[in-house]
Amino acid sequence: MKKSLGAITLAQPTPVWAVGAYDEDGKPNAMIAAWGGIASSDPASMVVSLRPSRHTYAGILKHKAFTISVCPANLAAESDYLGMVSGKNVDKFTEAGLTPVRSNCVDAPYIDECPLVIECELSEIVELGVHNMVIGAIIDVKCDDDKLVNGKHPDITKVAPMIFAPGSRAYHTIGEHVGQAFNIGKKFMK
Repeated sequence: MKKSLGAITLAQPTPVWAVGAYDEDGKPNAMIAAWGGIASSDPASMVVSLRPSRHTYAGILKHKAFTISVCPANLAAESDYLGMVSGKNVDKFTEAGLTPVRSNCVDAPYIDECPLVIECELSEIVELGVHNMVIGAIIDVKCDDDKLVNGKHPDITKVAPMIFAPGSRAYHTIGEHVGQAFNIGKKFMK
């Protein structure tokens, strides 16, 4: 029997992404966000929901761009720190020992130590409530060479992205391979 938990944000898992933007003064900044995903495949777009009160949000509005650095498990503490303090008060990159890199595609920084980065131009903001959906057109995806499968796409086991469980507020890693998409379900096709 399933127990009703109410209308709360317990979808699992959610990503652990560092959303990067230059602040209003041009200083590199990044914050952790877990409410996000792919918004569209054509045009290729990402969505991340942010509170308008966040320092990063103001930078995204000013520069019309943001990056998503996919946080790997080996940067768990650094990633967590990015969500605990405001870039208004501290230089998060310096304090966490992370390296900001100026994107060559959009007006936003990304985290060099993160193996997978998605660079986006701001295309739309949808006001929802305490969070606004920030939608960005994907301009480029960058991945460390040694994390690619046949030089074509990121290897999830090598990128080792963290995931977040909203209810327990815990970080986890990706589990074992269970099968190939668009293949293992063929046994039900007639």
